[in-house]
Amino acid sequence: MDKITIAALGLELHQALAARRTVAPLSGRGFDISVDDAYAIQTEFLSHRLSAGDRIIGKKIGVTSRPVQTMLGVTQPDFGMLLASMAVPERGDIPMSSMIQPRAEGEIGFVLKRDLMGPGVTNADVLRATEGVMACLEIVDSRIDNWKIAIADTVADNASCGVFVLGDRLVDPNSLDLALAGMIIEKNGRIVGTGAGAATLDSPVNAMAWLANTLGARGIPLKAGEVILSGSLAALIPVTAGDSIRVAIQGIGTCHANFVA
Repeated sequence: MDKITIAALGLELHQALAARRTVAPLSGRGFDISVDDAYAIQTEFLSHRLSAGDRIIGKKIGVTSRPVQTMLGVTQPDFGMLLASMAVPERGDIPMSSMIQPRAEGEIGFVLKRDLMGPGVTNADVLRATEGVMACLEIVDSRIDNWKIAIADTVADNASCGVFVLGDRLVDPNSLDLALAGMIIEKNGRIVGTGAGAATLDSPVNAMAWLANTLGARGIPLKAGEVILSGSLAALIPVTAGDSIRVAIQGIGTCHANFVA
């Protein structure tokens, strides 16, 4: 794919974000979009936000659990960048006017105390580099019509990033087996999803190593101080104004968000 087309598609996604509207799937327009092309579009998409003063504060890995892969019709993980403007305080309000077609995910977030850069990053390296883990809610939000996405669409759309909320506890990851950490997610006080750490590439630590090595191959490090979201532990939960979402992860803690008109 040529640079002019890549730049045009990145700008189209940025304009959709700014206008809170969706666009037709990029993968259905007759382009031959490789995954590398899609990441180039993602970079263009993000460049508009960064040039306006936003900044990268972390990364995310997406499409790691079988329920999410089944729901979205994709079969491999992807990654995106977390920006400062995406962070919402614990128990904070998320205006629906700032979203397009949001869905909530319960995840384990990692906070790093040292850099990680592949290739060759192991699970032991991940644990040594981690300051702590936290319960997390990621609110994904697609700029693609009706979530009709192929892998190229979600990659180009910054892995469908919306906003995220971190819980108020930071826990030593060596104090528990993250693969066995059970999760429940509640919507308006009713349990709507369950899962465990093993839902994301068999362990969130595996997901972190995958991300460090995949980004390392592109010359991109995971940096000390960054927040890394390791992937959804259950199916995505649609949300509307008035909804309250709570996630609880065994041994780690809870995280809450409210959706307002």
